[in-house]
Amino acid sequence: MEIISYVNDKPRSRGSGFRGILFSNFEPKFKNHKSRAKTKTASVTYMPYRPELELRTFTAQKVKQAPTIQNFFKAVGSGVTVSVEFISTNFKKIVIFAAVIAAAIGLSAAACFVRNRAVNYTGPLTLETGESLDIENLNKLMAKFALEDTVEIDDEGNLVDSPVSVAQLFTQPVTYQYYKVKSGDTIGGITGRFGLRNISTLISINDIGNVRQLASGQKLKIPSIDGIVYTVKAGDSLNSIVTKYNVKLSELLDVNELTSETLTVGQVLFIPGAALDSSTLKSAMGDMFKLPIQAKFRWSSPYGSRIDPIAGVQSFHTGTDMACPTGTPIYAAMSGKVTTTGVTRVYGNYVIIDHGNGYQTLYAHMSKIIAKKGQWVSQGTRIGLVGSTGYSTGPHLHFTVYKNGKLINPMTVLK
Repeated sequence: MEIISYVNDKPRSRGSGFRGILFSNFEPKFKNHKSRAKTKTASVTYMPYRPELELRTFTAQKVKQAPTIQNFFKAVGSGVTVSVEFISTNFKKIVIFAAVIAAAIGLSAAACFVRNRAVNYTGPLTLETGESLDIENLNKLMAKFALEDTVEIDDEGNLVDSPVSVAQLFTQPVTYQYYKVKSGDTIGGITGRFGLRNISTLISINDIGNVRQLASGQKLKIPSIDGIVYTVKAGDSLNSIVTKYNVKLSELLDVNELTSETLTVGQVLFIPGAALDSSTLKSAMGDMFKLPIQAKFRWSSPYGSRIDPIAGVQSFHTGTDMACPTGTPIYAAMSGKVTTTGVTRVYGNYVIIDHGNGYQTLYAHMSKIIAKKGQWVSQGTRIGLVGSTGYSTGPHLHFTVYKNGKLINPMTVLK
């Protein structure tokens, strides 16, 4: 803003020419108003040029005041007054604007919650239509893996309902033949095919560490009667051996064609009718699965009936949960073939391994799947990483075991 004002200034030199009329007192007066033709000549007064009275312009500047406490409080009061006037004048607009901001923040928070819940919990699931459907589909899948001709085996390794043949009298020397494993063969099936009753026989004779590793084309040594092999150690005698395995001395002599009671260290004897101890048998059968988590973890939920941690209703937990940080490696509990990898609303990212002889395992809620479908994995092979995908309250591994297409408690086979 500019203000026109008179200012004093030093005289400045000008030329001698015409300086212009500053004031005029021209005012014609008529003595005879009836005759306007006769008028006096107007007189004009010329004033000398005065530079101090020259019109000048300048820009207004802010008046500076000394910083005092009085001026400070005066400025604060002025600001508060202006703010109050602004709020009172625009109160409705301010309220509407605040409501819009609050709504936007609320929607953003809700979107984040939904997104996080979709990642970690897959939304609010109805157990009757969600989890039960996935479990039903999984049961059907596992049933397909179970071989129709699977031979049932008891805890001692005996084939269920298998008749005793004449050859089991243990009066003849043991003889051997060889068999080439075919696709689809099981240790139980081969045992029964050759008239044997206990799977310990083939496991012991062929030194099988894991029956699930039987491969097509592999040759097995098949004895004519049931029994296991024993390697003589220092201090052993025939009497100590028959006492340990509860067999008759005559049968031990007959089947091994022994003509002397003298034994030598390293000598291999066939013990007729004997079987492997429970621990060795379970290990060879793969019934003793290793823990799929080797890092530190916490058992967070057992197998069986429980109150669902999310829905708060009674439900059946199909496996056992191992809580540990996201990214913890998950290992195959037993060797086998990866038959399925995928994702569902309940199990999230999951892997299924078929171990043979009716055993399958499920590893669920993974943050990442490492194993590939169709891949053969050994016991201890890393197959994925712990996560919280699917129907989950936090990072953990859900571990399920099926035997012959039916759920079993994983704690009965874990070692």
